[in-house]
This record gives sequence, structure tokens and C-alpha cells, in this order.
Amino acid sequence: MEKEVLSEYYITTKELLRLISSLTEEELNKKTKEGDWTVAQVGDHLNKSYALSEVLTGEVKETKRSPNEKLKEIQRLFLNFDIKMNSPKEIIPTEKFINKEILLTELKSKIQWMNDFSKNADLSKLCLDFKIPELGAFTRLEWIGFNTVHTQRHIYQIKQIIKNFKF
Repeated sequence: MEKEVLSEYYITTKELLRLISSLTEEELNKKTKEGDWTVAQVGDHLNKSYALSEVLTGEVKETKRSPNEKLKEIQRLFLNFDIKMNSPKEIIPTEKFINKEILLTELKSKIQWMNDFSKNADLSKLCLDFKIPELGAFTRLEWIGFNTVHTQRHIYQIKQIIKNFKF
């Protein structure tokens, strides 16, 4: 199960970087509807949310439960595109113009950190420094799974934004 979760994370983040790379800086920052995020803002939001991955290096403990116990519930919630979710204020994207190269560099750095960390860490340990409301504390493996489905949710959003481009 661990290899599957890590593989899905790798595939998903590669798709995110491909999508962002495929657009011009103008397209990345283009509003398609008032009040909606741009592709660059979605990327900025993900970049800020990936910073939460530092919880993996925080206080952890052994747990008797399966390290992937909450993955199905995380997937059920985050891959339901009919649900509108509100982001915590800490990860709301900037309203300013976003530089494509800086965004890509920061995303790649955080994604690479997660890939490197996951190779040698005990992913069954329970992370104690941050809990998701209603879901509680996650294992390291569940955090990686959370990052994956959160990214998949926003890849879907990016594709919807691109569909709405009027050239």
C-alpha cells in the first residue's frame, strides 16, 4: 500500500507541474470568472499547503492502527467535486501577479522534499503537530495521501479554468 500511495503522489505532482509548465505566465494569471482563482493562484495555494508537510518531521508516535486507515475517507471528501470547500486563511493564495518560474521552482522544491523524505521515513508513525478538523491526526502515509488527493482536486480545478479560457 505504501508504494501505491507514493507512486500516486509522484504521478499526481508530475501532472500538476506539467499543467502549470504548459501555460504562459499570462495564461497562469488570467481570470476566467470574477471571484474564481487563476491557475497561478491554485498553484500558490498548493505551494502554501505543501508547507504543511513539515508536520512529517514534527512530533510523531507509534500507532496500532493501519497507516492508511483514513485514506478512503480523505479521498471520499476531497475527490467529491460537487462539494465547495473553504481554505484556511493561511493557505489562501495571493491576489498579486504570480511569476511562473518562481512558482514552479517553489513547487518543485517542496515536491522533491516530500519524495526524498518519504524514501527513508517510517510512514506508519502518527503525526501529532497538526490535526485536520473532523478527521483528526494523520499518519505520515495519510499526509502524503492527503497531499495527493488535495492536488488531484486542484488539478481538476485547473482543467476547468483552462476550459473557460477565451482566446
